[in-house]
Amino acid sequence: MHLRIFTEPQQGATYDDILAVAQASERLGFDAFFRSDHYLAMGDEPGLPGPTDAWTTLAGLARETSRIKLGTLVSSVTYRYPGILAIQVAQVDQMSGGRAELGLGTGWFAREHEAYGIPFPEKRFGLLEEQLEIVTGLFGTAVGETYSFEGEHYRLVDSPALPKPVQAALPIIVGGSGKARTPAMAARFATEFNIPFPEIADIRPQFERVRAACEAIGRDADSMVYSVAVTTAVGADEAEFRRRAAAIGRDPEELRKSGLGGTASEAIDRIGELADLGAERLYLQVLDLSDLDHLEFIASEIAPHLS
Repeated sequence: MHLRIFTEPQQGATYDDILAVAQASERLGFDAFFRSDHYLAMGDEPGLPGPTDAWTTLAGLARETSRIKLGTLVSSVTYRYPGILAIQVAQVDQMSGGRAELGLGTGWFAREHEAYGIPFPEKRFGLLEEQLEIVTGLFGTAVGETYSFEGEHYRLVDSPALPKPVQAALPIIVGGSGKARTPAMAARFATEFNIPFPEIADIRPQFERVRAACEAIGRDADSMVYSVAVTTAVGADEAEFRRRAAAIGRDPEELRKSGLGGTASEAIDRIGELADLGAERLYLQVLDLSDLDHLEFIASEIAPHLS
């Protein structure tokens, strides 16, 4: 089971805050550092000192880390044209020596679009499908050849399809709870399928839909990586767990039920349950970026006990 650290900097974090978590994640042996791609805090948080751009952040981290993988969970198709996104991701991959990964989704937070003047179409699934086709098409075009695309939303004519990522097949992450179109799209374009913050009972059926979608197009279902994102707050004892849950404004019992919450032994049992349901990779959503001891605890008391 691979453990990845997943952060939500729009809730209030500077680049230096994010850097400290990314470097701690690398030092402690986590597989990857991921961040959300949002421009406005959610809930009652003021979000001070203000948002940071995901791919600008990852470009900085590419030069200030050396091993850990770096990516978004997930970038929204509403933020960038696909050609520009492909350039940004390929450049971060080059800057990091081949450690970038792209999670891409439709976007959902209408208020942040309103706040920063970003168009928010009512229907976005078609945008996502075309962006996935374009980004993977640009990356897959041989050097010296050109790429063209004619769709409902985007048109590319004789693109040089440059720059190229370092990785021959840069990982693409698609996820969600859709029962038909989402699994089918993941089967066509994704390296990894992610279920964000699911109910436990929904995990196996969704993974099975993705497996069936892979088989329907002749793809080996085992070639997909299956992952889950879980809100995480754990501690050495009940008091420490409850302190961490309170610090992020979450109900302890709800974390125990749907997230990764409790003591180390409880967390190890939950991770085993998720593995039995088909998860191969976990994104641990840590919301208190000032609590680096939390990462230390997970790395020392939980990670060593996982197979």
